[in-house]
Amino acid sequence: MGLGGTLEYISDMMSSDKPKKKKKQFNTVELKVRMDCDGCELKVKKALSSMSGVKSVEINRKQQKVVVTGYVESNKVLKKAKSTGKKAEIWPYVPYNLVAQPYAAQAYDKKAPPGYVRRVDQNPTTGTVARFEDPAYVTMFSDDNPNACSIM
Repeated sequence: MGLGGTLEYISDMMSSDKPKKKKKQFNTVELKVRMDCDGCELKVKKALSSMSGVKSVEINRKQQKVVVTGYVESNKVLKKAKSTGKKAEIWPYVPYNLVAQPYAAQAYDKKAPPGYVRRVDQNPTTGTVARFEDPAYVTMFSDDNPNACSIM
């Protein structure tokens, strides 16, 4: 600990009566924002750049993707993007090589940029399919079941 660190430590001890502000972490927020023209792009970029803590704003209008980096929170960036009047959401896509089954019905999206699929949960709760190993379904169509003919 050098002289600067010692002075900072002593200064922090002397001013400990004030509640300390929690430092924001450096964050990268990816948004999908509906933009059609240069005016839309400029409006979104100007609004997001005006936020405190923003270091850079990168816009890819072809993918309708906005990347904001800085000391910002994702929900505040999303709220600011929506305040421009544009439809905005957190970037819903991931590269298709990160998904176990990229062409499953839940992940595949025609509107996704090339090389991306929709982000899905690893443990799906809706639309689950009965597995072949379930005993009720295995015995339902078996030759041992006397009622199998009536089912078919």
